[in-house]
Amino acid sequence: MHSFTYDKKRRQVCPLSGGKDSTALAIFLKDKISNLEYVFCDTGSELPETYEYLDKLEAFLSKKIVRLNSEKNFDYLLKQHSDYLPSPRARWCTMEMKIKSFEKYIGEDLIESYIGIRADEHRQGYISQKDTILPRYPFKEEGIDLDGVNKILKESGIGLPKYYDWRARSGCYFCFFQRKIEWVGLLEKHPELFEKAKQYEKQNYKGDDVVFTWVDGMPLENVEKNKEKIKRDYKERMKKALMNQKGKNITDVFKDVVNDDDQEDACLICDL
Repeated sequence: MHSFTYDKKRRQVCPLSGGKDSTALAIFLKDKISNLEYVFCDTGSELPETYEYLDKLEAFLSKKIVRLNSEKNFDYLLKQHSDYLPSPRARWCTMEMKIKSFEKYIGEDLIESYIGIRADEHRQGYISQKDTILPRYPFKEEGIDLDGVNKILKESGIGLPKYYDWRARSGCYFCFFQRKIEWVGLLEKHPELFEKAKQYEKQNYKGDDVVFTWVDGMPLENVEKNKEKIKRDYKERMKKALMNQKGKNITDVFKDVVNDDDQEDACLICDL
């Protein structure tokens, strides 16, 4: 470990996703950077648990989390994109509702932006390509891994967000990176949000043909119809994973199981 340093000539900004890693990073940096700005890009389509978690963190930090809102809401932007929903191949929601809001907030100032990628992760990613932004990865710099993040959250009393009981990532309630078991979780925890996501999907129906579905190859109607089978398959995978990963936090095993398929992982700015 070494003494944490930063460029005092730059604005210090810590973007938050509502997930455990960026939350742990905010806690880690709390007493290290006096002028640190905490920022959350609010799409207006976040989970209720995310807002609750941010309120809890804000109270702990004793400092306001700046809530940035997109100038245009999802419904407006969807119309601008001819009702074609965002997807892993067309992530216009991240650009329009997250990155643009963040870039407008920082303007042309010189920034050090703190990103919660852990020492045991092998991704770099970026939040913005502006050359005025210097990305910092304190967990990598300090050698803090998943166990270290969990320790920070436990010792602070913040703990994990409640949606981790049924979902492996932060982000919008209709995030297209969700796996089937996560959609089932949304159906059971927030049926009204599941129904809204289903209605968005139906806007892509052309007669009896489905142009786009949130889950690759399966309309949400079918997820709903097959929820018991999806839950059985998930329970079997969890049972095997827990046997093979004894001693590992069940929340982390859940994320491994949910992500153990051929789908891409979530956008960096949403998943920390």
